[in-house]
Amino acid sequence: MSGIEQARGMAEGLAHSPGFGNEHSSEAVPGALPHGRNAPQRAPLGLYAEQLSGSAFTEPRAHNRRSWLYRIRPSAAHPPFARTDNGAIRSGPFTETVPDPNRLRWDPLPEPAPGTDFLAGLWTLGGNGDPAQRTGMAVHLYHANAPMTDRVFSDADGELLIVPERGGLLLRTELGLLAVRPGLVALIPRGLRFRVEPLDGTVRGYVCENYGRPFALPELGPIGANGLANTRDFLAPVAAYEDIERPTEVVNKYCGNLWTATYDHSPLDVVAWHGNHVPYVYDLRRFNVIGSISYDHPDPSIFTVLTSPSDTPGLAGVDFVVFAPRWLVGEDTFRPPYFHRNVMSEYMGLIEGAYDAKSAGRGGFVPGGGSLHTMMSAHGPDRETFERASAAELKPQKIDDGLAFMFETRWPVRTTAQAAGAAHLQPGYDTVWQGLERHFRP
Repeated sequence: MSGIEQARGMAEGLAHSPGFGNEHSSEAVPGALPHGRNAPQRAPLGLYAEQLSGSAFTEPRAHNRRSWLYRIRPSAAHPPFARTDNGAIRSGPFTETVPDPNRLRWDPLPEPAPGTDFLAGLWTLGGNGDPAQRTGMAVHLYHANAPMTDRVFSDADGELLIVPERGGLLLRTELGLLAVRPGLVALIPRGLRFRVEPLDGTVRGYVCENYGRPFALPELGPIGANGLANTRDFLAPVAAYEDIERPTEVVNKYCGNLWTATYDHSPLDVVAWHGNHVPYVYDLRRFNVIGSISYDHPDPSIFTVLTSPSDTPGLAGVDFVVFAPRWLVGEDTFRPPYFHRNVMSEYMGLIEGAYDAKSAGRGGFVPGGGSLHTMMSAHGPDRETFERASAAELKPQKIDDGLAFMFETRWPVRTTAQAAGAAHLQPGYDTVWQGLERHFRP
């Protein structure tokens, strides 16, 4: 049986624990989870008790993230880490290029070289902030065609929001297994170790690395108690552990660089756990879209799935926004997104189909590609979309042939040198707005 077939077998029928921000608990072996205390004198079954804290001990209870792990060996039992090559991974502060006000668009990443695993296939497009100060974010893409065999990754700099576009992934984490396919997203919290195995021959997608406060559900305000992403649709794993005694490389991203150590065992050896610092998956098609039923196109903030709050209410370090299937019914309304200049910066990707404000096809906005409209760069529907939407008959219209998303951030996004000079950077992106004619007749 091939590695892909084995991964697919593991991905079928996985159990989950539902709920966003819940206090979950799980044990892979009955009796492994202690009751009544977190750190008994002797943990059950000869395990070690260990706390993984994703927030400061004294942060308010509503924001505090931590999980208690009961594992075969403590995480402290490892040799020294040594610097290793960063590959195509870059990190804040982003200083390789000067901030560029131009609108940019990329085709998908090229096919990966044979034997490329998820970590080797990570490629940084750009970002902002500084992971050492726990502010800002980075936009990465990935392409891979091989499993992370005897290799594990963790990111001390931030949490990773993984958005597959082509092919599925099996995520083996310290807390259990998750399967994520196009149309779903997965979140790996800061510091949690995990391994990635493709469920298909070649996989490709996007990653948002959030250096700031953990992603949370946005407040609903006057929307009320329901709508947007529902808490019960977020699925955490149940405990599953590896009892493997052979050399395993552990790669740690720390303050922007990669460090490596070779353990004599797999660190994915957590037999039981409880807490709320957990990975999860979410199906974007379960997003409950709220929109206009009278006139005008709503601001894209109404499509926010997750938000990383900042010290300024309403101003996010990064938002994750999805443009899911929905009805358009506005009267006397230009229905695609409007022309716009924004204090925020927007990186947009396409998971499948087409986006209703951008033309697809060769040299257009295609699945696996992406566009960057940084702070105050003017953007909006291209000429072809504007002309079509301006003349369209305004009857109820269902948009169900595309799934797009956006990473929106409070700071300008600086591209990396590799992104600024990439062969798949589309030349002449500005031309999509050329030919917008003057219609003003005083």
